[in-house]
Amino acid sequence: MNIFRRCAAPYTIGDIDSVVLHDGTRELRVVNPQADPTTNVRFTEWRIGSGSLFARIGAAEEKITTHDRLVLLLPVLMWVVATLVTWLIVSRLLIRPLKRLESTVINYTPGAPLDLPSKLGPSAEIQELRDAFARAVARVEESDAEITGALEGQRRLVREVHHRVKNNLQVVASLLNIHGRSATAPEARSAYAGISRRVGALSIVHRNHFAEMEESRGISLRPLVTELAAELRAGAPEAARGFAVDLDIDTAYTTQDVAVAVAFLVTEIVEFAMLNCPAEPIEISLRRTSDLTARLTISSEVLVPEEEDETGKVQFERIVGGLAKQLRSNLERKLGRYSVELPVFPPI
Repeated sequence: MNIFRRCAAPYTIGDIDSVVLHDGTRELRVVNPQADPTTNVRFTEWRIGSGSLFARIGAAEEKITTHDRLVLLLPVLMWVVATLVTWLIVSRLLIRPLKRLESTVINYTPGAPLDLPSKLGPSAEIQELRDAFARAVARVEESDAEITGALEGQRRLVREVHHRVKNNLQVVASLLNIHGRSATAPEARSAYAGISRRVGALSIVHRNHFAEMEESRGISLRPLVTELAAELRAGAPEAARGFAVDLDIDTAYTTQDVAVAVAFLVTEIVEFAMLNCPAEPIEISLRRTSDLTARLTISSEVLVPEEEDETGKVQFERIVGGLAKQLRSNLERKLGRYSVELPVFPPI
């Protein structure tokens, strides 16, 4: 029997149920099979003796029960349960508080109070992160307040400087007018008047720059040229009291440097026309040629570029040419019209 057990051991796990010896025609039952219909029996044959006999061994195979399956699946079930519990704990105690904190920080608007959630679970690290966000925002708001205060102080200082420069230029222009009226020689009175007109033009530029500082859009050329034309007509000599200046100016903004060059250019040309041809009107127009450029055109019959041998015409041409170069443009001279391209800010 031990021999039969060793033969059946590699193929079965239960006890030997039956043993039959046979030679192909006859058989001898050594162990009768048990009459248990629920038992699965597996048969194997082995050659014994000289090879003329065979031993048929039947061994019962044990069935895997539901309990056995549960025992086998228990580690997997434990892993699934552990994963689910871990996910629930992480989601409730870590992910949800972090999401609430992230949403509050994303929706924060500078200047508004930062309302961070007070309940973020038992995690001390998340609470420390919330407190760190609050401290960082407080420092940023404090820094912004300091920068805003410094910027406002700087703006007031610059505004005060421009205001004082404007007042000083007006004082200088008034002094020049007073001295010009007290001068006896016609040449001296003319020189005083010319200097006064240029100082007045510079004063007008500073006044317009002071007015536009609140909007920070630059100097508006339309009121600048309008005020400058009125100032030039008011300061015209007796022979040019009826001198007319027609304006057609588009709305455009530019820098202070460009505005100064434009004011001086208009002053030079208008004064030249006013002194040499006071009976003829002068036209000043400003048209946008692109988003970043505009063309200033001044038309008068006195503007004749070919006649450069006249008295004072050479110096006049040199001055207006130099002012055009300050605008980084070439002065276009045509009969009865001078024009120049100047940079402006894009339209709003």
